[in-house]
Amino acid sequence: MRILLVEDAVDVADPVAAWFTKKGDALDHAPDLESAYALLAVQDYEVIILDINLPDGEGTDLLAALRKRADPTPVLMLTAKLQVDDRVSALDLGADDYVVKPFDLRELDSRLRAVTRRTMRDPSATSLISFGQLEVDMSSRSASCDGAPLDLTRREFALLEILIARRGRVVAKQTIFDTMFSINETEVGINAVEIYVGRLRRKLSGSDVEIRTLRGLGYQLVAGTEGRA
Repeated sequence: MRILLVEDAVDVADPVAAWFTKKGDALDHAPDLESAYALLAVQDYEVIILDINLPDGEGTDLLAALRKRADPTPVLMLTAKLQVDDRVSALDLGADDYVVKPFDLRELDSRLRAVTRRTMRDPSATSLISFGQLEVDMSSRSASCDGAPLDLTRREFALLEILIARRGRVVAKQTIFDTMFSINETEVGINAVEIYVGRLRRKLSGSDVEIRTLRGLGYQLVAGTEGRA
């Protein structure tokens, strides 16, 4: 996923960033509202983790601004406020869920992925996706082909996650790059996508699932007779 974390407390932000980066997600960190608005002006995100109390204002102001312009990006609020009224207020403004500090990173991860599943276009979306002989478990971040586990690095799984979520559709190379890598990873070029596609393609070889390259358009995950064509 491409995640925006808006959190000023370093002792909270650093562990959260490390957790999701280790799992293969691309995370950009904004320590205040000004930085968050600047990032949102140039980058789309699949989900936003938003603290309520920030140095230059309230996170709920950013939430309200997003919903006012009909931006459907899922937002999970972080709050140290225990009052029910505060949590209800955030939900009424359009937050999709909240986590009260201090929190367990496993719970944050689980709630974040549940929020993204709920907001997918497919209302029946679950954490387990089957496509031809390929089976992907988003929760455990594992995959298998025809029952045999696939040994994937975090980047390879991140690529598979992008393609399986858009299975059958063409995904632009730039879209994959923007989702896999954070803005801070300036040393990584867009051609890195080709490297990871090649690695994942080799690990899927022998199955009925294939990554097709459509020159000038992007990549497409196909399965069955279509994949063997």
